[in-house]
Amino acid sequence: METKNTLRFTPEVVVVPVFMVLLLWVIFWLEIRFHIRFTRLGIYPLEWEGLPGIVLGPFIHGSLQHLFNNSIPLLVLTSALFYFYRSLRWKVLLVGLLLTGVATWVMGRPAWHIGASGVIYMLAAFLFFKGIFSKQFQLTALSLLVVFLYGGMLWYLFPIDPKISWEGHLSGFMIGLVLAVLFKNKPLDRKKYEWEKDSYDPNKDPFLQHFDEDGNFIESAKEEPKPLDITPGIKKIRVVYNYLPKKTEEE
Repeated sequence: METKNTLRFTPEVVVVPVFMVLLLWVIFWLEIRFHIRFTRLGIYPLEWEGLPGIVLGPFIHGSLQHLFNNSIPLLVLTSALFYFYRSLRWKVLLVGLLLTGVATWVMGRPAWHIGASGVIYMLAAFLFFKGIFSKQFQLTALSLLVVFLYGGMLWYLFPIDPKISWEGHLSGFMIGLVLAVLFKNKPLDRKKYEWEKDSYDPNKDPFLQHFDEDGNFIESAKEEPKPLDITPGIKKIRVVYNYLPKKTEEE
């Protein structure tokens, strides 16, 4: 049974993105600390030895700058995914990661492809196109925010730098678009007002009781104050005043 996709903050919104980014840094620290390289655990297209990289490649980075450039977008986009798409977040993240790796393995150049850039492009494309397809102002605003923050990434979908895996970027972008199309019929649940619910009965609405059939406002007559009732059982108290004339004194 699929949970409703409502906007609600849960611990996963922070815990999962932070854990993913920390994992990237821990792996890079292990490489530095023990003088080892995990590059050969990345994706090598159309080679059997490159298949493990479909899963492992996004967690391996070639330099500190490479790691830093991927950490902040991954943190921001994953947090947005987990907050706005509660019912789809794990599907998009896991399936998107695998399909992006497979597409890179199929279409990439004969070289080792590493880094979380493909996943970042997948998340950015999904958040953008899903928000546009949903036609809901919250998600459309999220799409515009993604464009504002990461619109410059579009240049790296093309082979402008031989050191950058533009194939991984393009794979992630295409997979994000495909996932947005597949899940376009799962919009964000909108909170319904009382009058929008099926159980709503206008005859029992206290607000509508102030209007007649023509929509005219009915002024309620002022109620006369009720006399105070003497509580039964309480005895009445009778107060008696006696008047005594003042006596005059003789000289």
